[in-house]
Parts: sequence; structure tokens; C-alpha cells
Amino acid sequence: MKEITKLENMIKHHKALYYQGTPEISDVEYDAIEEQLKKIDPQNPVLNLVGAEVTGNNKVKHDTKMLSLGKTYKLDELLKWVGDKEVVSLYKLDGVSCSLIYENGHLVMGKTRGDGKFGENITNKVRWMKGVPQKISIKERIEVRGEMYCDESSFFHLSEEMTKAGLEKPTSQRNIVAGLVGRKENLELCKHLNLCCFDLIGIECSRETDKYEILKREQFEVPEFSSPKKEDDFQKILDDAKSFMSHGEYLIDGIVFIYNEIKLHRELGETAHHPRYKMAFKFQGATKKTKIKDITWQVSRNGYLTPVGEIEPTELSGAMISRVTLHNYGMVNQYQLKVGDEIEIIRSGEVIPKFLTVVKSSEQEFNIPSICPSCEKSVVVDDIRLVCRNEECPAQVKESILNFIQKIGIDDLSSKRLDEMINKKLITSIDDVYKITKEDLLGLDKVKDKLANKLIENINESKNVDLVTFLAALGISGGAFNKCEKVVQGGFDTIEKLKKMTAQKLAELDGFAEKSSTEFVKSLKSKENLIDELLKLGFSFKETNEDSGLLSGTKICITGSLSEKRSVIESKIRSAGGAVVGSVSKNTTMLLTNETEAKSSKYKKALDLGIEIISEEELLNKIGA
Repeated sequence: MKEITKLENMIKHHKALYYQGTPEISDVEYDAIEEQLKKIDPQNPVLNLVGAEVTGNNKVKHDTKMLSLGKTYKLDELLKWVGDKEVVSLYKLDGVSCSLIYENGHLVMGKTRGDGKFGENITNKVRWMKGVPQKISIKERIEVRGEMYCDESSFFHLSEEMTKAGLEKPTSQRNIVAGLVGRKENLELCKHLNLCCFDLIGIECSRETDKYEILKREQFEVPEFSSPKKEDDFQKILDDAKSFMSHGEYLIDGIVFIYNEIKLHRELGETAHHPRYKMAFKFQGATKKTKIKDITWQVSRNGYLTPVGEIEPTELSGAMISRVTLHNYGMVNQYQLKVGDEIEIIRSGEVIPKFLTVVKSSEQEFNIPSICPSCEKSVVVDDIRLVCRNEECPAQVKESILNFIQKIGIDDLSSKRLDEMINKKLITSIDDVYKITKEDLLGLDKVKDKLANKLIENINESKNVDLVTFLAALGISGGAFNKCEKVVQGGFDTIEKLKKMTAQKLAELDGFAEKSSTEFVKSLKSKENLIDELLKLGFSFKETNEDSGLLSGTKICITGSLSEKRSVIESKIRSAGGAVVGSVSKNTTMLLTNETEAKSSKYKKALDLGIEIISEEELLNKIGA
């Protein structure tokens, strides 16, 4: 399947370039790729793709209505709706809804949502999109639903391609999706769109999360999801979403919460407008027009230069706004942003508001920095970002150290004091924090004996920390606290296990897709020398003894309804030394289910792989709970 997907993507890439008159390879080389796919999968529809005009507005009926979502703007209303039910949450992508129909393992139709009853046939367009497999292993007739969207990187490249082709430059990530789906020519431009799938109709599942596992196994792009339990969990999800709305690589306009038990879906049903088992949490917001007074570039801990617009102060959503994020180099270059531009900004719960579009361009000169504002070394363009490659860049060094200090919880070591320590060469890396002496501190401005002792004490206390907090402090790519928590709770609960972790194993955990798993593991491995140095300096963690616990070393997947809340059972498994995983694979030790026959996909796969299947009662007897 992976080889077929690879060949499909190559054909779509080169065919698109051919239609634009800018081929990268010869006809002979292209034909060889097609022949390779024909040998493996002679009926693959990608072999018949064209970028020509589509005739007619073929309207097609949906098998079941594609409804809207009920929504709330208040946490207490959301929690009241949740009650004592188990829910999953995922970002609500801001794009265009889509439905895919598969028969006998082949994609036969793609449809827009339309009015909910009827959509438009866009099969020739979805075949170009990322995240849409042409062929799957499921032979039943199924419907897969998702959201078509355009991420920042794709938008940047799409804009370049449309400009070169003499087409009108796209105005926003939000509008271009509907624009491309509505076009009657240049269908190959749809290769810049993604489809993220989150619903599956036609296969009996007992839980909402089972759908994601099936879709992921069939090579669909699926959303990362969370399973909040306490009010604090919900608040954390909302806070993360606010941050993502400002800094994420694609647009979201809220969070969707869904009852996990499918049985509840059937019992509750739908209104004429929305399903009763789903709820969208949205952030109230507004847009406003203002002018750019200046553009400054800040350097992050990973070397990215992030543009910030200093704007004429304006009131927005109850706050006086003077700065907005301009996203990245790609966005600034795409809109040719400069001082004096009149722009539209939006604030919808974000940490800081963000640029939306240009209203009126000024006559000022357009400039992009060629050197890093921190170290004055040359910067390079890396796709949609400007990057400083100097690992000794003061801004990068400071931001990585400050992030660690704040996450690990060293009180009284402020950003301003850290600046002084860096300037005096007392600290040049994270591990230097733990080599600092009282004498060093006494040489700092306004630091007396009492404060020096307190700082040393706080630094030493921070060495005794839980593994989740330690991981989150390292600044791992995609390593927010809730992600690190899932990693540790998923069985990677010692430094040695973390070092042996692979992207494939990590992807088995709930909430980790292939891309995020690869990024996390790659970033973690790049920090191994730092981890080893911190261990030498006295860091210690609560580590699970591999020989303790009746379920030590086991990986347990759960499917179907349980008599107790799933969170309670998961807690009991972890307390007994076991790990809970989200899918069944050859590495799974056992499947926990109260089903008595193979109805779910996880049950069938466990049987195929010869994995032990136990009931809830058997598990509780096993651990004496």
C-alpha cells in the first residue's frame, strides 16, 4: 500500500507540472513511473487523472444527511453537556466538508456537503488531494467524511504556482479551498489541498476512536485527538487550541467534542440541524481593519524568524491590540506585507491576534531580512520559513534555556536575570544552569546572599521531577505537556525506554499520527546528549520498575463498552505496570473487551495476530482489583 501511495503521489506531482508546462522529468521517465504503478495496481484511477475541464454541476444525494454542529462558547455549558460521559476532542478544521464513497476497495465518488442532502460530485478533484487513498483493503461499501483544507506551506506553494500560471493569486487559506473545488479547469491545483478524515459510515464500531484507528490503518489522514476526563483537562485543551489558532500551520475555528460510545449516538439521534452526540466549542471573536506601523522579526528557540506586525492600536474583542502575528516568511512574502499596509486582523480567543488579509497595499518598499536580528549571521529560506542556522545564536540559546527553566519550574530565575547570565557567559546551554555556583550568582546585579541561596536551592530541587515535566521542558518538537503525558503513560516511562522508542511504536498510542510521531522521535534523539548530561548532573525521575506490577511490560488495547469508565480501567492497568495503546498490532500483548464475538475491527485483528483476548472481569481478577 505504501509503495502504491508513493507512486500515486509521484504521478500526481509530475502530471501537474506537465499540465502547467513546467515538467521536471522527461516523458520517458514519467512513463516508467506509470508502468511501475500499472504492474502493481493496473486499475488505479490515478492512471486516468486529467487536468482538463469538468462539465456540468453534477449534484448527488448523500446516503445520510451531512449535518452542521451544535455549538457553545462557554466551558460550563460544554461540561454540562459532557456530564459523566466519555468524550473525545479534536480540532475543528476551517475548510470545506467532503464525503468519499468507496466500493470494493476503490474510491468511486467524492462529494461536497452542499445543502446537507445533496452535494456536488468532485471526484476528479479529490483524487488529486493529499490524504485520499485511491484504494483501501475494506471491501464493503463505506463512506468516509472529512474536511478539505490548505495548510500554510501548501498555500505558499499554491500561490507561487498560480502566479506563474497567470492565474489570480489566492487571497486566503480559507477561501482557496472552496475556490479550487469550484473550478472547472486546472484540477491539478487540488494537489495542494489536504483532506483530514474523522468519520466512517458503513462499518460497525463500538467507539468513536475505533473509526480513527481504521481510517489511520487505511492510510487516511486523521486528526490527533484527546480524551479529557477532568475539568482541568478540558481547560488545557481550550488553551492549546487558542495557541494553535495563533501559531498553528492550518486554520481551525474551534474544537469538536464527541461522545465516544457509538451506542449513545444511536440512542440520542439528531435534530434537523445537528447530531445530539457532538458539540463544537467555538471562540467568540471579531475582525477589524488597521495599519502596519512596523514589522519586527523574533527568533525562536529552533531558529525560525517569526514576523510580528506592530500596528496602529485598535480595540478588538475587549482588548486594545497593538501587535499581531504575521505567521511566517511565506505569509509575509505571499502578501508582500510592508509598513503602511491596511490589513484586516482577527482575534478569536488567540493568545495574540493574527493577520487575516490585506485591504489596501501601501507604496512603501517591501523588505525581507537577510541577516538574523540576534546574531547578525545570514539567514536562509527553508520552504515557508526564514531560518537562522547558527546554533550559538543568542536568541535561540536564550529561548531554549528560558523554556526549560519555565517548564521545569525554577522560581525566581527570570528572563531578565537569564539575559545577564548569558551576557556574562555564565550560561550558554541548558545544562549550564545546573553548574552555576553561589559565587557566580553573587556577581549578578541586585543578587545578595539570601537570593543566591534561594536560587541554588530552587535549581537543585528542580532535579527531582516527574518524567512528563522533564520531557515537556526539553522543547521537543510536538512535545506539549499533554503529548509527553501520553508518551509516558503509554509505556515509555524510563529514559532507557524513551531512547529505544521508534516512530512506529509511538504511532500506536492514541493521539499520535505518523508525521507527529516521526517529528517527536527525531527531536528527542537530537537531545540525547543533553539528557545524558542532565542525568550526570543529578536529575532523577520516578521510574517504573520493570519487574514490578502484575502487568509489567504488557501493552493492552481496549475496545467496546466496559462496566466501569474507561479512564478507571486504564488507571488500574497503569497502576499494575501495564501500558494502554490505541490500536492492535504485533506488539500488542492483549486485547481487553467484553465482546463475545468478532464484531469490531480490533477484535478481528487480534484474532488474526493470535493476540490474547480477555474480558474486563478476567483482567480485574488477574490484577486483584
